[in-house]
Amino acid sequence: MTSAYKDHLGRPLIAVTGMGVITSLGQGVEDNWKALTSGVSGIHKITRFPTEGLSTKISGTVDFIDLPAENAVERSYAFARETTAEALAQAGVSGDFNGPLFLAAPPIEPEWSARFELADRSRPSQKPGDAYDRFLAAMRDRSDPVFHEAALFGAISERLSDRFGTRGLPVTLSTACASGATAIQLGVEAIRQGRTDRALTVATDGSVSAEALIRFALLSALSTQNDPPERASKPFSKDRDGFVIAEGAATLVLESLEAAVARGAKIYGILKGCGEKADSFHRTRSSPDGGPAIATIRAALADAGLNEGDINYINAHGTSTPENDKMEYGAMLSVFGDALPSIPVSSNKSMIGHTLTAAGAVEAVFSLQTILTGTVPPTINYQNPDPTIVLDVVPNVKREAKVTAVLSNSFGFGGQNASLVMAAEPA
Repeated sequence: MTSAYKDHLGRPLIAVTGMGVITSLGQGVEDNWKALTSGVSGIHKITRFPTEGLSTKISGTVDFIDLPAENAVERSYAFARETTAEALAQAGVSGDFNGPLFLAAPPIEPEWSARFELADRSRPSQKPGDAYDRFLAAMRDRSDPVFHEAALFGAISERLSDRFGTRGLPVTLSTACASGATAIQLGVEAIRQGRTDRALTVATDGSVSAEALIRFALLSALSTQNDPPERASKPFSKDRDGFVIAEGAATLVLESLEAAVARGAKIYGILKGCGEKADSFHRTRSSPDGGPAIATIRAALADAGLNEGDINYINAHGTSTPENDKMEYGAMLSVFGDALPSIPVSSNKSMIGHTLTAAGAVEAVFSLQTILTGTVPPTINYQNPDPTIVLDVVPNVKREAKVTAVLSNSFGFGGQNASLVMAAEPA
């Protein structure tokens, strides 16, 4: 290996040679990018399940693919399958992938309606009691393979591995909203450590349901600005009131730059650095002082061998929740200081909503597209700026700019923080 293929620490440079994406905006990188940079919103009224009595009636669900409405495993698998097929085609890889698979998937649980149904069907004579105890008892007494498959999110990676011929035991992970970025980090580390020349990194989430809305609503995390739906997600705005739950998936094919060049692959960008830090402040809330997020950003920059002045675009976590947006702004300000107002900082979630487990990977694809095209996507719905958050959010309309290095943040529930640094291919 020559120095041209190594980073500042002598590790292999990591190239992205294929990408695939699905969001509420559409299927495929091309359609998504066209809609995203045009400021189109994929947020809409929920029609897949009843929302009567719910405070939130909108989402960024993927409704243009015909899939079982209540089977989150099947939906998540289908999204991952389609984005992986796109990414491999873009990478020019056919046949068995011959590399490891790292999958970020939602921690799916059976909904209460399914628990009641199974318990009542299996033990109709049992007196009413604790529904969860009845559910567990029913599962012990009588196995139900179809039901079991519908709740077994680890099966997604096994099916992907079988379909695309990945090598070794597939890894399934769930680190809340940071999951997609974490999957990419695992792929980067596998190549850097010399365990493989290529890795398949996938993140998917098809888990939007009535129960999911109820759970997040109980945390006061969701927007209730239902009308019009497309105006609900407004990151960094004064009148933001919560995130909009969404679905989607993204796949990135990672290879050592040396291996990619040797086979004549097209290079879409370089994964320069990854940072990850835990936040023990609260089960769902981020530390108000932003300390763990600050450390995460700095770790990613250090891993990339870059300083703050090298970053010329930030793809923000930007959920549109009052507390998280404030924390992220404070963290970015601590790292970038007086230069922050001059750095474009936009949130894809203003248009696609929060794709949860998939978010970090989806936003990595869009970050690489920003580098490739020289187009910075906007933050839409920015009509009422928050005077306490002074950012160039690329308000409402895309911008043309030369972007050579991007920071993409993913700060999740449970104290999971991850940041990625992506850059243009070395000259």
